[in-house]
Amino acid sequence: MSKQTVLGRVAQLAKANVDALLDQAEDPQKMIDQLIRDYRETITAAEEAVTATVRNLRLMQQDHAEDVGAAAEWGTQARSASRKADALRIADRGAEGDRFDTLARIALSRQFQCEKEAKIAEPSIVAQTELVTTLKSGLDKMKRKLDRLQTARDELVTRSRSGTPRDQLLDALKSIDVLDPAGELNRFEEKMRREEARVAGKHAPAASTLDGWFERLDPQSDTAEVEERLARLKSGTA
Repeated sequence: MSKQTVLGRVAQLAKANVDALLDQAEDPQKMIDQLIRDYRETITAAEEAVTATVRNLRLMQQDHAEDVGAAAEWGTQARSASRKADALRIADRGAEGDRFDTLARIALSRQFQCEKEAKIAEPSIVAQTELVTTLKSGLDKMKRKLDRLQTARDELVTRSRSGTPRDQLLDALKSIDVLDPAGELNRFEEKMRREEARVAGKHAPAASTLDGWFERLDPQSDTAEVEERLARLKSGTA
């Protein structure tokens, strides 16, 4: 289930004017108890959204780590094949040496592709990390507001038991900033959308250089890079 679907489900809560509802409530305590239940549902939905975002980030990081690891492994294999080719040529077995250089080129080509995949993913990982931080911060604020709501409920019960008049109880509740949970969810969802739009915006420059990426994917360009890397292996500078 997508983050938007999870949030949209709970966003159907009535966008109540909390002060007006309190004025109309026959039992303010029941009213605030319902607000607390709604708030908890709101926080649960927000937690699901954060969990989904974190899960996506972890997958991106895992794919990136695999690409980096594979690039290193292919580099090791290319180095071994190149050294074997050089040793065979010294032994006057040039034809076999050529075959090992071919293997080195294949390994270097795959190393290059893995490195490109890792590099392409890095901006997305950075942006997704920032999104997770922002969403977690928003969720923490919602939890603190729930704490205040629960404190307001406790104060209401205490005052009610002490015989405080109903009008005074309502005034006390309103002064504690009892918040509409649906409104909080909407603010959280809006923040998430703004951050996702900002993340997408960060990718715009990359899209504008699409021709450059296609050039880098050009077989001739790859061949030149592979030959340069093989030359560095032969010279001992790689």
